[in-house]
Amino acid sequence: MGKREFARAHHVAFFDAMATELPDDYAPQEVNHLTLGYFAVGGLSLLRELDRVNKDEIAKWVLSFQVHPEAPGDEDNGSFYGFCGSRSTQFPLPNVKDSCHNGSHLASTYSALAILKIVGYDLANIDSNALLSSMKKLQQPDGSFMPIHIGAETDLRFVYCAAAICSMLNDWTGMDKLKAKEYILNCQSYDGGFGMVPGSESHGGGTFCAVAALHLMGFVQAELASNLRDSASIDIRMLLEWCLQRQVIDGGFQGRRNKPSDTCYAFWVGGVLKIIGAYHLIDHCALREFLLTCQSPYGGFTKFPHNRIPDIYHSYYGLAALSLLEEEGLEPLCVELGILSAAL
Repeated sequence: MGKREFARAHHVAFFDAMATELPDDYAPQEVNHLTLGYFAVGGLSLLRELDRVNKDEIAKWVLSFQVHPEAPGDEDNGSFYGFCGSRSTQFPLPNVKDSCHNGSHLASTYSALAILKIVGYDLANIDSNALLSSMKKLQQPDGSFMPIHIGAETDLRFVYCAAAICSMLNDWTGMDKLKAKEYILNCQSYDGGFGMVPGSESHGGGTFCAVAALHLMGFVQAELASNLRDSASIDIRMLLEWCLQRQVIDGGFQGRRNKPSDTCYAFWVGGVLKIIGAYHLIDHCALREFLLTCQSPYGGFTKFPHNRIPDIYHSYYGLAALSLLEEEGLEPLCVELGILSAAL
């Protein structure tokens, strides 16, 4: 079998189609419309094909999901004034006592701001005061964040979203960084990785959220030797060992011990190594070969090797992982924010 090639033209066609109209199979994900939009627009940006879409129209569409206070002082009513994930979340939910009918969500707000950054919208035009002051009320006494003001699970995903939001808005009044750091440190497991909540199993996604948030908040450096000298933060040596052990015999990365390798963890775990300055320690050639076996013949990427039907989630993170590998034809990525370096 000949050497596998990066099928750039197929991927451009796939993401162009996803940015135009999502297939019917994505209908159950309507509440995550902004996040799906982030994957589609982000994929085109990585492929240097953002001119295929109308950036002004995309910005207008994203801004239509923002929730604004209706009257002075509403910022203090306990509601979160961020972005809803979709049209349906802008309407009242049955059997939910919420007079504001506000479906703003941290993950949707992260996705919205990331898209706006990618398409070149000036975030100084965002009403960040209401967003950040209301977001701070989502932070819990243990430092974690609820994603929505009417209550939901709290874990590292939403600590990361809060940190990324503050970073993109260049305003850290929306969270208590020291409290968030304490929560993150409590999530580091005995083996060096991070579980989504304290005491849980180490997980590639949770580990990325932890390390990226710490880096954005200024508690983890981008240079390995500096991190190894710093004992005041996380256990970098154990973290490094855990991450390196996630690259398995087929060249890919697994998200947890004793799990098969999966396209997305090439970014989640690889991104951690990139952030802490240890990306050079992995087998780049083996990882690239694994990722190329996950290319779909229709464009995009699949979750596992040799599958045929792609999905937008694994397709985006397949491209993101190849960007970390400096694949020709892909834009460099700001790993900790999940957007192009050029968009900063």
